[in-house]
Amino acid sequence: MKKKIYGVMAVVCLSGMLAAGCGGKNQAETLPAQGGAPVVTGETADGAQEKTVDQNENQSEGQNESSADSAVAAADETVAEKQVGTEGMVPVPASELKDGVYPVDVDSSSSMFQIEECELTVKDGAMTADMKMGGTGYLKLYMGTGAEAVNASEDDMIPYEEASDGSHHFTVPVEALDKEIDCSAFSKKKEKWYDRVLVFRADSLPDDAYLESKQVTAESLGLADGSYTVKVSMEGGSGKVTVESPAKLEIKDGEAVATVRWSSPNYDYMKIGEEKFLPVNQGGNSAFEIPVAVFDRKISVAADTTAMSTPHEIDYTLLFDSASIAEVK
Repeated sequence: MKKKIYGVMAVVCLSGMLAAGCGGKNQAETLPAQGGAPVVTGETADGAQEKTVDQNENQSEGQNESSADSAVAAADETVAEKQVGTEGMVPVPASELKDGVYPVDVDSSSSMFQIEECELTVKDGAMTADMKMGGTGYLKLYMGTGAEAVNASEDDMIPYEEASDGSHHFTVPVEALDKEIDCSAFSKKKEKWYDRVLVFRADSLPDDAYLESKQVTAESLGLADGSYTVKVSMEGGSGKVTVESPAKLEIKDGEAVATVRWSSPNYDYMKIGEEKFLPVNQGGNSAFEIPVAVFDRKISVAADTTAMSTPHEIDYTLLFDSASIAEVK
């Protein structure tokens, strides 16, 4: 009789241990779901927590999430967003550009939404961008938020196109350059919408992409030959180095040349495009004379620093404020 009692107790104990996860030791690995099916969590390649659920569970009445909630990735299912754009950005519409096709840089708020190359087409007052993606994980895009995409028509979706090399491309409308644009990407693996923010950078376009009538130049400002000062702002690098502002500005034969003086003596040249400029001083902080083809618009430059173990170029942008130009008496 005792053996039978002990046998029953052993069965009950074993059943309890299995149900309770052996005294709770495995509770951190499985979460109980309504309907009795466990939900197993784990970090996936794109930083999201993937939930594997018994398919029968989702068929139980009253246990489904709303379609909007389940179809859009939550904050804890995405990698940390990067800041794109800068405070005080001035959007650049198609009306300021010449019709043509130009390479353009794109900043993405997500490291999982990688754009390897992008080509901007300007035609008849509108812009589109052909984005070559760094992977093949997204089936379609929607130019808006994920919440908006859930309720949008399929006609408003942008499917990928596969190139001959197997890469995926999306052709999207671009409302303006230097403007934060919402873009949702539908994950093939997760079957969810992931919110992204894109900025198509105006400073990456060649100077000849802009309409001359839309550019602020020394000529359009009517600046006579002479000496002036102008406020200059800089972006890029680690933020530890600055440039002196206001900067010296010389106008000669209608051309503007600014003296850019860094807060470091460790720059041995600057570049605008492929044109290289050497320092104009022998000691003290590095100073360079560079042309200012346009005011009130970011100019992409590179500066080579010797402060590290090996010299290397760092990308910056400079903006010269035309409203601040003052003549030196």
